[in-house]
Amino acid sequence: MSLPVLNATMRKFGAPQTIIHSFQYWSVMLRPAQATLGALVLAAHEPAKAFSELSPASFTELHAATGQIELALAKAFQYDKLNYLMLMMVDPDVHFHVIPRYEQSKQFAGKAFVDAGWPAVPNLGHVNETDDKINQLIMDRIRACWS
Repeated sequence: MSLPVLNATMRKFGAPQTIIHSFQYWSVMLRPAQATLGALVLAAHEPAKAFSELSPASFTELHAATGQIELALAKAFQYDKLNYLMLMMVDPDVHFHVIPRYEQSKQFAGKAFVDAGWPAVPNLGHVNETDDKINQLIMDRIRACWS
């Protein structure tokens, strides 16, 4: 499948380099600021600034996208819960922050990843420091677990 047209929100989150999987209407990207291990952004391709502006086809595909995200993240990192946050306060294009939640810290690539908000709302102000190499390893792990 060819790359989608990248909107400003997708570019802010590092697309096209951070794209893990693209559907016709959605792209799954690594969230460069890893609030928790495997944090993603699910961004709509349509030029919509409100959730209700998406096409019926986009809503239908959202079901498949979320199912594949959940399976891949479960296989990759065995999360305890998964949060989808649609905030759109700074970045106006329709997108979700997909935040795997962990009761205990997780080890990956020789590093401890902490869920600083557990068991309450995700703490998006907390970032588990990573670099390009670790981010690439996270993306590779998720891709390897993608159905």
